[in-house]
Amino acid sequence: MIQTVIEMMSHVFIQRAVLVGTLVSLCAALLGVSLVLKRYSMIGDGLSHVGFGILTIATACGFTSPLYIAIPVVTISAIILLKVGNKGKIKSDSAIALISSSALAIGVAVTSLTTGMNTDVCNFMFGSILAMSKSDVYLSVAVSVIVAILFVIYYRKLFVVTFDEDFAKASGLKAQRYTNIIAVLTALIIVVGMRMMGVMLISSIIIFPALTSMRVFKSFKKVVISSGIISVVSFLIGIYLSYLYNISTGAMIVIVNLVIFILFTIIDKIIYE
Repeated sequence: MIQTVIEMMSHVFIQRAVLVGTLVSLCAALLGVSLVLKRYSMIGDGLSHVGFGILTIATACGFTSPLYIAIPVVTISAIILLKVGNKGKIKSDSAIALISSSALAIGVAVTSLTTGMNTDVCNFMFGSILAMSKSDVYLSVAVSVIVAILFVIYYRKLFVVTFDEDFAKASGLKAQRYTNIIAVLTALIIVVGMRMMGVMLISSIIIFPALTSMRVFKSFKKVVISSGIISVVSFLIGIYLSYLYNISTGAMIVIVNLVIFILFTIIDKIIYE
């Protein structure tokens, strides 16, 4: 095993993948706790579809780094999605379904009319962390570090907004502002994480670690810490098994997350019943 790890880490593209994947997995898990508790679990799925639509359009237009185009558009979409779900006549789950299906359809249509289902489009759809360019790596690392720092800075306020938005408003806290911060941070991680997991699987690294931690831990702080650890461990095991058995990295990461979720569920049954 150690020999395999040494051999794996001798490749530069694997080193890039481990760096980016670790940071993105950690940030996704931290944000996932608030999203799950606020019942916004599927916002990751919706935003990834929006990201796919924008990325395919940017690729069709000849942009060499479409992630730079996708980030601001997906960020704005996240804020609009929350406002529509909170204040509009359309409920949040319906709004996510509406936007995600529309964006995905636009992306597929643009792909059909222009480049076709080429390698870049497939990478966005199914993920290909091993094919990241230097530009993508720099952007992903920078975004992940910024997200992690902002999460730590606003931790207490995000905690209050997550558990009791009405109390937050009554205490003078601008709840909507911090809800928007959660949405923006999520949008950033979704876009950079699409290279790793793809449109089809990106929401899994947001949802799985949080749900897994909640099987055993009950306090917000413990769930956040546990989610971060589980997410990073799942990624590292997933990329190792992916390299060992030549299986899709994104799919392997989700399978590892699923196995850990089942184990934690069993532990929960043993401890609390």
